[in-house]
Amino acid sequence: MDSSQLYFNVADRSYFALLKKDVHALAAEVEFSSERAGRIDIIVAELVSNLVKHGNGGYLIAKKIIDINKGAGIELVSIDNGPGIANVKKMMEDGESTKNTLGQGLGAIQRLSDHCEIYTQKDWGTLLLTRIFQEEVREYKKPPPVSISSIVIPKAGEQVCGDGFFYKLTRDKLSILVGDGLGHGPEAAKAVNRAIDTFKITEEENPVEMIRIIHESVKRTRGLVATVANFDFKDKSWRICGVGNIATRMTSYISSKAYVSYNGIIGHNIAGSMKMHEVPYEPGQTIILCSDGIKTRWDLAKYPAITKNDLSILTAAIYKDHLRNTDDASVVAVKIAL
Repeated sequence: MDSSQLYFNVADRSYFALLKKDVHALAAEVEFSSERAGRIDIIVAELVSNLVKHGNGGYLIAKKIIDINKGAGIELVSIDNGPGIANVKKMMEDGESTKNTLGQGLGAIQRLSDHCEIYTQKDWGTLLLTRIFQEEVREYKKPPPVSISSIVIPKAGEQVCGDGFFYKLTRDKLSILVGDGLGHGPEAAKAVNRAIDTFKITEEENPVEMIRIIHESVKRTRGLVATVANFDFKDKSWRICGVGNIATRMTSYISSKAYVSYNGIIGHNIAGSMKMHEVPYEPGQTIILCSDGIKTRWDLAKYPAITKNDLSILTAAIYKDHLRNTDDASVVAVKIAL
């Protein structure tokens, strides 16, 4: 599994030692100071404790991140199916607890984090997002116009992921690729990684032509399905083309629409004639792409006000409720704010 994204099933406290070791190794890759690494250790301990005591167990996702304004860091997202938190603000205060404990968990996480968010619903569960960067965030510059979040997790029992995601961002263009190698395991990973390597170095901007280039580059692999989506900041529009079952949906304040991909397998057989979807920009617009490890019948209306939260909360909610558990799974969300 790519060391930049770790996934843990937290059933009881015995998982803490493994979690601490692996997340600490991630902090070393980001070159955290001992003080910053110590913060991560405490946050992980509190997250595990909360999952076990309050969330009936759950999941923890850890990954390296790069923020345009804040530099390198680590993002942690905990996911549970517990009873939810009735009063988040009150529970963030030290000394508050529903389990007759010291009640320092959520307050400690908030204090030690550079960014912390909670999304919860009664009898649904809780999502907790925390980020910590190499250095303390003292000044907040104007946020970048592009927000991106991804969850890319291998099928249970696999050590490598056959799903993949990559993006390229310049002053004028944003290009994203979401791919799913056929099946799962090392051969699926080989196919999607070959596609990503091609996507990285190719300057082609037309998503149809990009898919054709990838098609030629992966012919000696198992093959994959994929979607390429480009955003042009000058003419304020998306251009989208996909082959196979990557589900693509564009949502905004006023609309939600799915975009159908062409039948085929990249590297084996694709349509001779493909056209791209052209989608004009709308305020609040978010593009969400999911591999077939995620059920397709999700609806953001099930999550009141979730679009006001960080995109990592949104991707975690979709992952939480719609994971199939039969394949690698990926959820990617991109929001443009012009």
